[in-house]
Amino acid sequence: MTSDLTWVAMLLPFAAAVVAPWLTARTGAAAAWFLALAPALAFAHFAGFLPEVAAGERVTGGYAWVPSLNLSFSWFIDGLSLTFALLITGIGALIVLYAGGYMKGHPQQGRFIGFILLFMGAMLGLVVSDSFLMLFVFWELTSITSFLLIGFDHSREASRRAALQALVVTGGGGLILLAGMIFIWNITGVSQLSLLLSTGDALRESPFYLAALLLVLGGAFTKSAQFPFHFWLPNAMEAPTPVSAYLHSATMVKAGVYLLMRLNPVMGETPAWEILLPFFGGITLLVGSILAVRQTDLKLMLAYTTVASLGLLVMLTGFDTEHAVEAAVLYLVAHSLFKGALFMVAGAIDHESGTRDIRRLGGLGKLMPITFAAALLAGISMAGLPPLFGFLAKEEIYYALAGTSPRAILFTAVAVIGNALMFVIAFAVGLKPFIGPEGDTPKHAHEGPVMLWIGPLTLSVLALLGALFSGIAHRFVTSPMASAVDGELQTVTIGLIPSLGAALALSVVTVILGVVLYMGLERLRAAVDRVVTGLGLSPDRGFDHFISGLVRFSTSLTRYVQNGRLETYITASFVFVAIALLVTPFVYGELPTVLNLPTEFDLHEMAILVIAVIGVIAVLTANDRLTAIVCLGIQGFAVAVIFLLYGAPDLSFTQFMVETLSVVILALVMTRLKLSPSDHRPALARLMDGSLAIACGLGFGLMLVATTSGPFDGSLSAFFAEYSKIIAHGANVVNVIIVDFRGVDTLGEIGVVMITGLSILALIRIRVGGAPAAPVLAEPVPSDVEPHPAPPKKKRGTAK
Repeated sequence: MTSDLTWVAMLLPFAAAVVAPWLTARTGAAAAWFLALAPALAFAHFAGFLPEVAAGERVTGGYAWVPSLNLSFSWFIDGLSLTFALLITGIGALIVLYAGGYMKGHPQQGRFIGFILLFMGAMLGLVVSDSFLMLFVFWELTSITSFLLIGFDHSREASRRAALQALVVTGGGGLILLAGMIFIWNITGVSQLSLLLSTGDALRESPFYLAALLLVLGGAFTKSAQFPFHFWLPNAMEAPTPVSAYLHSATMVKAGVYLLMRLNPVMGETPAWEILLPFFGGITLLVGSILAVRQTDLKLMLAYTTVASLGLLVMLTGFDTEHAVEAAVLYLVAHSLFKGALFMVAGAIDHESGTRDIRRLGGLGKLMPITFAAALLAGISMAGLPPLFGFLAKEEIYYALAGTSPRAILFTAVAVIGNALMFVIAFAVGLKPFIGPEGDTPKHAHEGPVMLWIGPLTLSVLALLGALFSGIAHRFVTSPMASAVDGELQTVTIGLIPSLGAALALSVVTVILGVVLYMGLERLRAAVDRVVTGLGLSPDRGFDHFISGLVRFSTSLTRYVQNGRLETYITASFVFVAIALLVTPFVYGELPTVLNLPTEFDLHEMAILVIAVIGVIAVLTANDRLTAIVCLGIQGFAVAVIFLLYGAPDLSFTQFMVETLSVVILALVMTRLKLSPSDHRPALARLMDGSLAIACGLGFGLMLVATTSGPFDGSLSAFFAEYSKIIAHGANVVNVIIVDFRGVDTLGEIGVVMITGLSILALIRIRVGGAPAAPVLAEPVPSDVEPHPAPPKKKRGTAK
């Protein structure tokens, strides 16, 4: 199935971003209602594909960009990309409304909503892209737009640092991903995801599979904040809460998970995949959930549980059991709903009470009843309790992980611990601020405007309806998504009525452990804080040390390489030229062919070679530079004679002219500048320069011999002979090549010669005229003192 309007839906957020500042300046916070129409219309467009995708069809489309390189602007929509597109546009519309209420009165509200919409367009383009190039462009665009959003409050150093850190980590990971996609392109010969999925085991059987996998994981792990790259996500909470609720719960941080799910059919089911993903995902789950209970800021508590949830998704994606993919799909949808809602709740609490410190909050339930309802529903879903969608996800997780092997037991224990700690945070954020006596808050809280509670309430109700009508949700969302991730038809059937077995037992254990830990949250927080403080080291500090070390290394390297000496630059250039010319024949085994030198020479050819050798000796033994320059012309004249003997009189004449002018000009310069008549370089420097000169000369000689010893291809000569008169109207082929076919190149050469001549003329004039005298600096004159007038000039002939 094809769609010609998808590109319009993809461009709607970008179009809305362009008009957002203008519209907000004229209508204020009400502009959010109009701007939210763009993602809402995009959501309606993609929702129209639900019946076709549920039936197993794929939506494709696009336009060829560079057909010769198989590059295109194309999209590919199946169950996976469609679910992400619906989450991005649906939650995005609610976030735009939320931003309108949260940022009301801010002088830069229009710019902020514009950034949100730009990011939304980038993320939407990422998940529906078919071509590798398109995916990479949108991948990096999400990093750039998130940099703008995280650093929105750029007057604060913490915001600037967090934005730069996120850009360095995710942008650097994007470059690693680019290398991985080039590997995949080279291995499979395709540059589109839809074609890649039909290549079967081509990637898995390639000897470069592990390299491609590590590069892909580098991009995915940095984007989805996997250990040890997890530190940038909590620091990104310096951004305004709408950014946290959108980028760092439902969209950007799941880009890496999306990539892993997309490539699972062609890169999964290998030992490397099933070891690396569960290992790093499990560590990330534990690290994120443990660090979450240490926090007292609502946003930071949610941020670290987001890290834990991403680890759980990566662990499930790499797990090799039958229902692991279904569990990952269910949890991804559930997490997007409850975490987006809880972040918006945290922002509403901060907006209305003036603080996010959980130790100061309490009794908000009667003051903010609608927000409390949304928070409680989202918290229940995050805790994995019925009748919310999070319960279905948790049951499927335990059903997929439970087993009797040591590996299954290990990762099941990791999941239980992680889920129990997230149970604690769920009720710490969704329940604790709303019960008990009123806290000591900077402002007297009250229910916020509709823009602040419509988003979290909608997402919480959707989590409830998704569980109550799980059959419909599975048919149109989770089953097509699981089928796309697994590469085979999958049918998700789990409902609210749990089946007796290990999964239910593990759920009970999780709830009991979570309740116990919640009751002792203060002691648990203090214990974790002591342990983390005692360790002292953290990846966040490691990032600072890495950046400072990189700056010091770059500074030192720049001072060494870019030291301002022309001699260093020329030497480095010739070193790389010698390496390129000499290493290649050895590496590719072409040296024996290159060394097929001619063994017979005519007498006059030998004489010319002897003259050239004599000229080289004369240059090396010259007592002054002027003699060396004159002797240097011997080689040029010898080459000109060789051209003449081999039937190229025009080239020979040009060579004679160039050599004559070169010797004259150089001699003139040396005479005028009066440079040192002898070479004062030490013996070691002479030896190194001489070796480098011999290496470059030998390399060029071997290259020329290798080129001329091969069969002659006369197609280019025939082309010029045939078309010189027809196209350029010239009978002299050489002139036509120089003036017409290579006219731009000739113009450049003329420009180089002219600039060289002007430079030489300037040097001569400076030397003849002498160095200009240094300007005499007048003493400063106080502002309240008039300067003395200059004495009048005396006229010629006047008496003294």
